Amino acid sequence: MRIRRVWIVLGVSSIALAGLIAYTLSSYRDALAAAERRVDSGSHVITTPWGPIEYAVEGKGTPLLAVHGAGGGFDQGLEFGRGLGDSGFMVIAMSRFGYLRTPLPADASPAAQADAHACLLDALALPKAAVLGGSAGAPSTIQFCLRHASRCAAMVLLVPALFPAPRAGEPVKPPSPPSPILNSILGSDFFFWLSLKLARDTLLERLFATPAQDFHAAPAEEQQRLLAAMRNALPMGPRRRGLWNDVAIVASGERYELERVSAPTLVISVENDLFGIHEGSRLAARRIPGGRLVSFPTGGHLWVGHHRELVSELTSFLSGLQNREPSSREALRSGKSGT
Repeated sequence: MRIRRVWIVLGVSSIALAGLIAYTLSSYRDALAAAERRVDSGSHVITTPWGPIEYAVEGKGTPLLAVHGAGGGFDQGLEFGRGLGDSGFMVIAMSRFGYLRTPLPADASPAAQADAHACLLDALALPKAAVLGGSAGAPSTIQFCLRHASRCAAMVLLVPALFPAPRAGEPVKPPSPPSPILNSILGSDFFFWLSLKLARDTLLERLFATPAQDFHAAPAEEQQRLLAAMRNALPMGPRRRGLWNDVAIVASGERYELERVSAPTLVISVENDLFGIHEGSRLAARRIPGGRLVSFPTGGHLWVGHHRELVSELTSFLSGLQNREPSSREALRSGKSGT
């Protein structure tokens, strides 16, 4: 009798476990399918000398090129420019090399990416634009404003992935590579999705460099913004080549001739960014002639709790830029005839 009860318990447990697994896999497939539908719509692919480049446009007015960070794509670029499309700016968000529908060429350096940014503006018949580079999008943004200075109306570096140069005699200390666990998460859509469900706070701190306590202290609308940003990293598969290229670029510790930047520049950083880039941001603002630094004390890499302030700072900084000719917008519309 006792053995029979054990077998019954084991049988019920097995059925419950099988049901849980089936439900989990079904939920994951639904989430991944929704993510794939999201990135398969709302963007266009245009042919340039650097090959096909994916982009999306939101709003009308002064052109603003939004350069996304690691793990992003045109969708993250639009998120960087959220709130500006309704404030007199035409946000142009591309997918950088190796992200979504923009292939990774043999040369995917920040300089090559900067030249591709210029090619995208050429293809859209835009002679000039302000440029906003977020996180790992900062290196190519800086290179664009150095290599194509006449086309850079203004530069914004948003939580830029810049690390301070070592003191004299000290070796370069690039950021530590991802742990084996994080490598597994970054290498699998399923593990990333599961981590969002089971270890959200850990993922928020280890992968998105934002203190969990700041998230929990933030207003509900800011919490929803962060959760959406985390979910929108899916699907990771078509972003993976670009992500590892960005990891290599940031880890290389390349230095940029910031003293040669001639465009008006705003640097926005957060003191408790868990990537440890605040000091690099502060020094970058000092090195850029006329550079201005806006610093938030809390909020981490995703500036949780400060989005309205951030949009206000961006709008104020960029509002002095003159609107471009209407013909630029007409050319942009014709550029949408790409894939």
